[in-house]
Amino acid sequence: MSGRKVSISHIGFLTPGNYPDDDPLFGLEQTLQQLRYGEELGFDSAWVRQRHLEPGISSGSAFLAAATQRTSRIQLGTAVIPIGYESPYRLAEDLATVDVLSRGRLNVGVSAGRPLHADLIAPLVFDSGWENNDFSHDRVLRFADNLRGTYVGDDDTFIKTPFGPIRPRLQPYAKGLVDRIWYGSGSQRSAEWAGRNGFNLLTGNVITGEGTDDFFVAQSRLIETFRGTAGPRRRVALGRVIVPFDSADATTRRRYQDYAAGRNGRTLTPQGEKRTLFARDIIGTSEQILEQLFADPILPKVTELRLELPYEFEHEEYRQILHDFVTRIAPELGWTGALTTADRRYG
Repeated sequence: MSGRKVSISHIGFLTPGNYPDDDPLFGLEQTLQQLRYGEELGFDSAWVRQRHLEPGISSGSAFLAAATQRTSRIQLGTAVIPIGYESPYRLAEDLATVDVLSRGRLNVGVSAGRPLHADLIAPLVFDSGWENNDFSHDRVLRFADNLRGTYVGDDDTFIKTPFGPIRPRLQPYAKGLVDRIWYGSGSQRSAEWAGRNGFNLLTGNVITGEGTDDFFVAQSRLIETFRGTAGPRRRVALGRVIVPFDSADATTRRRYQDYAAGRNGRTLTPQGEKRTLFARDIIGTSEQILEQLFADPILPKVTELRLELPYEFEHEEYRQILHDFVTRIAPELGWTGALTTADRRYG
């Protein structure tokens, strides 16, 4: 099946980081194991969701700091941090620390706008009057500026430290991290803004329907808009929910199929006031999945693909999906990968 107009050179995966409400350590430890397993399989990057008020990863920076000590090669990423709840300076300090610990492997995905559950969380994060806070894209720009390593004050500004007087700037300085900021974009406006300001683009299976009810038309326009303002070094990473079941047993296959069937209704028409469009989950044998991927009109437009793991599955099911994808599907898309100390046997 290879040789078609798809050439993927970078394969990543996004994991939800779920855990039982009464045993968070259990799920967080399993997610760390997933990242290590992904590295052993040769994946180029591993991304984690950041979610608040849910039994999942609420602090991408804290979790990935642990992941830097469990992995050595794979790139690590957040997809995405809602920056509305964050201090652009303190977040920059935390993520710069993670990048140093990872030896330059961190990718930072962020989003702007009024964050989810603001009525519940914002009064806990901010002082009174938070409704007037600036939740715009400017918050992302402030965050990025803090990562540039620019000295604070003028040329004559020094602070006293135990090491003597030094010129102040955010510490630690993580060289190159500012170039690894990704914006999670769902609209034409945000894609244009991200490209114009020098960020990379994350786009997945959810997008705003602007002038079309066709998901693929909307996503194609989004990428074209981004590239119209982005420089040549800016990257685009495409996400798809892909669930191969070649090595799964019959019961697990039915579970996967029932999961996809339960979500298919949302893909049929635009959803809500924003006319949100959803791509269909891609589930089946590797041959069935490859047929759908080669028919996907967006894949020829990108070189980076992110496998998005569903929320509701179990640890061993995630391992099976990662294994089947990287051994049976990714090579047919042009990806070569890089094995480390483990072979590609499932288990």
